[in-house]
Amino acid sequence: MKMDAELLASPVVALAEEEEADMSDWNLPLAFMKKRHSEKIEGSKALAQSWRMKDRMKTVSVALVLCLNVGVDPPDVVKTSPCARLECWIDPLSMSPQKALETIGANLQKQYENWQPRARYKQSLDPTVDEVKKLCTSLRRNAKEERVLFHYNGHGVPRPTVNGEIWVFNKNYTQYIPLSIYDLQTWMGSPSIFVYDCSNAGIIVKSFKQFALQREQELEVAAINPNHPLAQMPLPPSMKNCIQLAACEATELLPMNPDLPADLFTSCLTTPIKIALRWFCMQKSAKLVPGVTLDLIEKIPGRLNDRRTPLGELNWIFTAITDTIAWNVLPRDLFQKLFRQDLLVASLFRNFLLAERIMRSYNCTPVSSPRLPPTYMHAMWQAWDLAVDICLSQLPTIIEEGTAFRHSPFFAEQLTAFQVWLTMGVENRNPPEQLPIVLQVLLSQVHRLRALDLLGRFLDLGPWAVSLALSVGIFPYVLKLLQSSARELRPLLVFIWAKILAVDSSCQADLVKDNGHKYFLSVLADPYMPAEHRTMAVFILAVIVNSYNTGQEACLQGNLIAICLEQLNDPHPLLRQWVAICLGRIWQNFDSARWCGVRDSAHEKLYSLLSDPIPEVRCAAVFALGTFVGNTAERTDHSTTIDHNVAMMLAQLINDGSPVVRKELVVALSHLVVQYESNFCTVALQFMEEEKSYSVSSPANTTEPGNLTPVKDSPAIPRLRSVNSYTNIRAATTARNLNKSLQNLNLNEEGGPVAFSPGNLSTSSSASSTLGSPDNDEYILSFETIDKMRRVSSYSSLNSLIGVSFNSVYTQIWRVLLHLAADPFPEVSDLAMKVLNCIAYKATMNARSQRILDCVLHQSAPASPTSKGTHIHQAGGSPPMPSASSSSLTNEVPKPPTRDTPPPGPPYTPTPGGQAPHSHQFPHKRKMFDKGPDQGGNAEDGDEPTPHRHYISATMQTGLCDWSAKYFAQPVMKIPEEHDVESQVRKEREWRFLRNARVRRQSQRITQRGVTRLDDQIFINRNPGVPSVVKFHPFNPCIAVADKDSICFWDWEKGERLDYFYNGNPRYTRITAMEYLNGHDCSLLLTASDDGALRIWKNFADQRNPEMVTAWQGLSDMLPTTRVGVAGHQGTGLARRVSIYLDRSKQGGAGMVVDWEQETGLLMTSGDVRIIRIWDTEREMKVQDIPTGADSCVTSLSCDPQRSLIVAGLGDGSVRVYDRRMGPNECRVMTYREHGAWVVKAHLQRETDGQIISVSVNGDVRFFETRAPDSVNVLQTVKGLTALDIHPRANLFACGSMNQFIAVYNSNGDVISNIKYYDGFMGQRIGAISCLAFHPYWPHLAVGSNDYYMSIYSAEKRLR
Repeated sequence: MKMDAELLASPVVALAEEEEADMSDWNLPLAFMKKRHSEKIEGSKALAQSWRMKDRMKTVSVALVLCLNVGVDPPDVVKTSPCARLECWIDPLSMSPQKALETIGANLQKQYENWQPRARYKQSLDPTVDEVKKLCTSLRRNAKEERVLFHYNGHGVPRPTVNGEIWVFNKNYTQYIPLSIYDLQTWMGSPSIFVYDCSNAGIIVKSFKQFALQREQELEVAAINPNHPLAQMPLPPSMKNCIQLAACEATELLPMNPDLPADLFTSCLTTPIKIALRWFCMQKSAKLVPGVTLDLIEKIPGRLNDRRTPLGELNWIFTAITDTIAWNVLPRDLFQKLFRQDLLVASLFRNFLLAERIMRSYNCTPVSSPRLPPTYMHAMWQAWDLAVDICLSQLPTIIEEGTAFRHSPFFAEQLTAFQVWLTMGVENRNPPEQLPIVLQVLLSQVHRLRALDLLGRFLDLGPWAVSLALSVGIFPYVLKLLQSSARELRPLLVFIWAKILAVDSSCQADLVKDNGHKYFLSVLADPYMPAEHRTMAVFILAVIVNSYNTGQEACLQGNLIAICLEQLNDPHPLLRQWVAICLGRIWQNFDSARWCGVRDSAHEKLYSLLSDPIPEVRCAAVFALGTFVGNTAERTDHSTTIDHNVAMMLAQLINDGSPVVRKELVVALSHLVVQYESNFCTVALQFMEEEKSYSVSSPANTTEPGNLTPVKDSPAIPRLRSVNSYTNIRAATTARNLNKSLQNLNLNEEGGPVAFSPGNLSTSSSASSTLGSPDNDEYILSFETIDKMRRVSSYSSLNSLIGVSFNSVYTQIWRVLLHLAADPFPEVSDLAMKVLNCIAYKATMNARSQRILDCVLHQSAPASPTSKGTHIHQAGGSPPMPSASSSSLTNEVPKPPTRDTPPPGPPYTPTPGGQAPHSHQFPHKRKMFDKGPDQGGNAEDGDEPTPHRHYISATMQTGLCDWSAKYFAQPVMKIPEEHDVESQVRKEREWRFLRNARVRRQSQRITQRGVTRLDDQIFINRNPGVPSVVKFHPFNPCIAVADKDSICFWDWEKGERLDYFYNGNPRYTRITAMEYLNGHDCSLLLTASDDGALRIWKNFADQRNPEMVTAWQGLSDMLPTTRVGVAGHQGTGLARRVSIYLDRSKQGGAGMVVDWEQETGLLMTSGDVRIIRIWDTEREMKVQDIPTGADSCVTSLSCDPQRSLIVAGLGDGSVRVYDRRMGPNECRVMTYREHGAWVVKAHLQRETDGQIISVSVNGDVRFFETRAPDSVNVLQTVKGLTALDIHPRANLFACGSMNQFIAVYNSNGDVISNIKYYDGFMGQRIGAISCLAFHPYWPHLAVGSNDYYMSIYSAEKRLR
């Protein structure tokens, strides 16, 4: 933000008088500052979603291999006495060895079945090598691609060897036999999970990895050498997918503490709660819980899987805590693989975290592969200890006295912690560690509502939060909740689902599969639901039906169309917008939905939205009608009629004020063009023929009074700034040509090129060879041709030429597209150019047979400069004169394909009688656009032939729907930055408003003292072009100076140029008015040119690239009339610029005049038309046309928002007053006819009883009271007036004359200053005055003259 140097230098600017910025600034509305103006209209970049498990797996088979040999201890382990004995909670010495072995095996199977009841379990008790082999190979055979678990208990055999062997028995139990892990890998295959409960278990993990590596290397060798023995074998599975859990490191022995079970590792993995409670009781801290003994623990009431009982609740808390620790510590992909892919693996790993905690306390370190970061010290374990403590402290009274069990506050407290994280934290921080717990809480009805509320608030933080929640595994939970009928969950679930689908739309399939769409249909159809929730529901449905046929069918059966149509006119604009988008998507390429829409007359109901006050809603309605006509099914007469009706309704939006709407309009019409391709080809040919035969006198061919400077005087013009909307201006090298030559600006949109030309066409071949699109596809129809067609079609009555039968919908739509191709907003004209050229290409290819084409190509003369010019696309250059070489389309027909391909269509044969065929003679089946034939590249550039790109893709889109969907992905609950008192945006705004108050106050002091002279020149500089309009910024020391088609910004305090850029108006037009919008805050610049186009710019004069915010056709019927030149005056200095005003009658009028009301956001426009058109910038639409009632142009407009009055000065000398609150017939409340000639300026003072001051070209200044029929005062000033301005606050007016002087008068008509010479430069005489303007507050007068100079005069220094 650039701030005034003086303000920064003295931060305490006389605070006594500074007090507070005017409240009025805060209350002023801002124009063109909505999201659609500040953002590119496109969807957000899709985040790669990694939450979906590509390969969900099941562990289907489990091998339980127990080598216990009860009663015989292995030779290499010396046991303590007493020693840990229990295996699966059974003392093996309490029964016969064989019985003990079987009981332990059965118990282990039961323990595993708690976690995975559906698997096949096979026990192998004290086995031999063969038995293990047989067991493993059979399980793998049955499991196919699924996972197999191998559990090995080696407490009765020696420890594993460093060679990678574990031990089993021989048949007679007289020997221990080694079993190689390499063989075990071969039998088990992959994917598998191995659990080793024995001492030195870490050795097995190491050996396993070495063998796996060895396998990989052998396979690589075998792959290179076909004679290798392995090459003929089936490929053994890769061991990468194998998971291992081992009880201890390679050098460690298992703990032998007699209070612990011998298989402590197995107990942790399969009976975690039991062992965790025992271990808790063995800690010293347990003495703080009175009366709890190991016996009591056995008696905890309840079942593990019943969450309402004490045991079940502990198990639930344990699951939540271990899941949370894993999610917070593990890398995301590892977490997904171990904790979300397979239920049994997830349970074992959760329990493994407990094993790590317990066994480390006995100097044993469990090992896993893949390895996990250490988790035994994680803070969440303290929450577990507390939960156990609270539960156990209740036990004695529950068991002895039967008191009720008090549920643990664990989940409520964790939700509170999550809530604290949400409300207190900064934006950029680590994710909340409680997220997995929130997931667990969704299972409980008690906390569900609160959990969903907090989850929604978390998802609202943005797409990253949605991705995190999905990666935790929230999806199945919220999908299941859609089956709940609880009304209180509806708003929360709808919000959560809108957030999920805004980030990952692929969930549409899951919703339809689970009938989830019915939930949202019922929410949408529920009239008692608030509009916000219905909006989210319809957004979700719009995602479900988006390019997904199953979703479309399901929603069609769920009556979506009827439900949507009922809500089309809801007062909530976002709901209207999404209802329309949803309709547009359900019948997109889905014919039964379209016919359902026809039966409910959906298209007619949508028409009302075409005039909606919100541009996005109009846009959505255009989108819906576009897909409505864009269906590819067979056409009947009925459906063709409907298409025609829709097309004619859409055509009315041709002059909509919002470019987003017009872009959507081009796309909607392109669907129609695709449907009726052959009809449009006929129209295109007709127009192209017409354009050749009809000579239009082009305005730019006649000399133009705005630019009659002889070339020798032409100043050295600095290079124009490149502008974002028209990137890379390639200015010609010589200074002389620069203003006149072609600045070729390619529009870097996805589509084709757009070249603009601010000056005359360049005839240099280098410039023209690079015109056209980046890939050297030259357009068949250049901007010139199209512009000319547009004007021909409005001049001549086409039906007389073509035959009445064809003045049809197709002709009308073609005209609409021609009009849109000349749209002032580049993206709109771009799209329209694509559509037109596509049809023109088809038409010319179909119409001329191959032979004629070849002949034409061989004979055509080298293209003349003019015809090169015709490839300038978009607002540039005059239409070429119809000379044989330039405008006939034959030279521009692309070369035929060199390969022998059949011609793209049948040769065109006109029907007898010269009449174009009637539309019903065309086949009803529409041909979708195919790619045109390949086009050879330009031979001279030596390019490779590139495929021709002149075709409309059937999926031409504007990105509007995806852009609208971004709303749901972004935070909705956060207060917007501008309302946040601490935000940077707000502070900058406060600073600007203080600055404004200062300017108002200080300037008011000066004007109150009275200005007695105004001739102190405070700024002078040579402008790059002849100044035609000048405008002071109200508060910055910045002045905008427009020449014919560019704008220059000067800092008048520092005397330096800030910016110079091209406005983009066509060559035969000029800028005739400028206004600063939002001058009190983030300024925008509005420029109006005499073809009726309005453009609005931002980011000018601040080191950034100027960008076009929006542009539209403010006055449509203002095609610039032919201006008869005044050649012959060129020699003399005086008549170098003939007074615009004196010769207006010859030149075609006032151009476009505007007046801006910041308070109401209304823009008044008029000029060479017979109306005053009022635009509402908030709605971006025309709100009123006031007929002027005169037969001449409007030359000046002034309005007063308090009194709703508009004063217009006219070319016939009349001054007319209109009250815009009244109807068109009675709104003209007063007409003053006292001036005898063209009114230069009419000004309405903005006070409650402000007067009208008007001045005519003859120099008579008249003052009118709005209620009196005659003037109350008349003053006579200079004759030959060319420019005049009235200071709104200082009772001054200034007149500029063609006779090279400026006179400044006070309100009594006394001349206070007469300026004839510039200061300095030996007092050179001022040029003929081309424009002047007062500063709205300071007593500054800016003057532009025909000698390119811009100067500013002010009151004496002592006053300032």
